[in-house]
Amino acid sequence: MIPEIRQAYNQAFSVSRYQEMLEAIERELPGLPDFRIAETPIFVPAALRDKLISAGESIIDVLTAPNFKSLTEQAVPPRQRVPNENEHTSFLAIDFAVCRNAQGDLEPQLIELQGFPSLYAFQDFLPRVFREHFPVPDSVSHVFQPGGSAAYIEHLRQLIVADENPEQVILLELFPEKQKTRLDFELTRRALGIEVVCLTKVRKQGRQLYYEKEGRHVPIKRIYNRLIFDELDQHPDLKTEFQLTDDVDVTWVGHPNWFFRISKYTMPLLHSPFVPESHFLHTLTTYPADLENYVLKPLFSFAGSGVRLHITAADLDAITDKQNYLLQRKVQYEPVVQSPDGLVKCEIRMLYGWPEQAPRPLLLTNLGRLSRGEMIGVDFNKNKDWVGGTVCLFE
Repeated sequence: MIPEIRQAYNQAFSVSRYQEMLEAIERELPGLPDFRIAETPIFVPAALRDKLISAGESIIDVLTAPNFKSLTEQAVPPRQRVPNENEHTSFLAIDFAVCRNAQGDLEPQLIELQGFPSLYAFQDFLPRVFREHFPVPDSVSHVFQPGGSAAYIEHLRQLIVADENPEQVILLELFPEKQKTRLDFELTRRALGIEVVCLTKVRKQGRQLYYEKEGRHVPIKRIYNRLIFDELDQHPDLKTEFQLTDDVDVTWVGHPNWFFRISKYTMPLLHSPFVPESHFLHTLTTYPADLENYVLKPLFSFAGSGVRLHITAADLDAITDKQNYLLQRKVQYEPVVQSPDGLVKCEIRMLYGWPEQAPRPLLLTNLGRLSRGEMIGVDFNKNKDWVGGTVCLFE
């Protein structure tokens, strides 16, 4: 999207050079990369950058409104409501498709949003690796605040660790060694000095939590939460001393309730040129006449699971729990990233941190995804090149 940078990058690109980059990642993170890393960053010009920032701010206006909590009370399932919810989320990820408007200009269109962390550490690691192997000028950057990577990591430290001893702060997951995002866990551990702890290894005495390290019982003061209830529901017989819904003396960094409040559930509350028309399915008395232009999404699924691109009125009528579904106007991705053999579609995730006393989230970095398939997800891009996870470098 920045022609001169794209042209220089593509001229320097070769499959062998890309393989060398992957091998370098493997040497630094042995055995950890478990998802496809795309062949290129996404180079984002200033005009699109400004629209992405503006679109994000218009969404944040809704999230910071005094009535947002009351509007989203029903989003949190009663059996999954966690005590001691704070005033706002600690993390915000907003996914935009890159599209073309009627005037022919590139613009973002909202795909979904989540009050949950993403690959914050990996997204600082990946730009360095690209720069080490391919020509990337200093005129583009993956971070939005002054000070580069060092300042970025300090923002994460203040958000996640704050004033606690890092040893008493954990990254919480279920079977973290099996997660596709485990390379981000390891980079987070290295950057912040916090431990990655499985839910099954958390111990509980009264209202206190701790984990075992080198034969010691280490108190847990803060939890950087990467665990979602979807994952727990896949293990109904799991036995743990600590349940997420327990009332304990711990500070959640990314309180679990915000995963539900800021989600597809939020989309019908948003009204902007950058937000496609969205409806809770159970609120519709009639369906749109052009259903072929809509997509059906389960409200509480994760990573694109359960999304249906092709629907009929009969399909919608057959759904018994309509309150758990969102009907959203389809977004037309514009192929804009030039690969050696054609243009590729992309999605841009804007990543924010929201310190406890701050009035609004702070835009920190981003994540990019390239796709040649009908959807962005892995299942739609198997056996393809110039697809997968990447990072955007902004003018």
